Amino acid sequence: MVTVEQIRAVALTLPRAYEAIVRDRVKFRVGQIVFAALSRDETTMGFGYPKAQRDALISGEPDKFFPPSKSDERFNWVQVWLSAIDEQEMRELVIDAWRMCVPKKVIAEYDARQAERP
Repeated sequence: MVTVEQIRAVALTLPRAYEAIVRDRVKFRVGQIVFAALSRDETTMGFGYPKAQRDALISGEPDKFFPPSKSDERFNWVQVWLSAIDEQEMRELVIDAWRMCVPKKVIAEYDARQAERP
């Protein structure tokens, strides 16, 4: 199962990202935009995801992904069971969610740095 420490290790390496505790929940933000958030019991993670593609993601892997709460349906958001994903998939979900929140220039700089790594 993916842990909050593993998620934190990925999220906090991303430019402009920071951690906030809101109502006893760990959330990762860029400015005021939340790109990933953990449930209070840390068994699920909500993350930014395009609304237009949300139903396809959920129907494609219903044992892994599920819809956001009613109050969050208006947002680009979906949820995942942390026990259903591995660290690599978590990394991809968190980074893709972060990409939805930052300017293209920041993404380009991040990608350039990643390309330089061996």
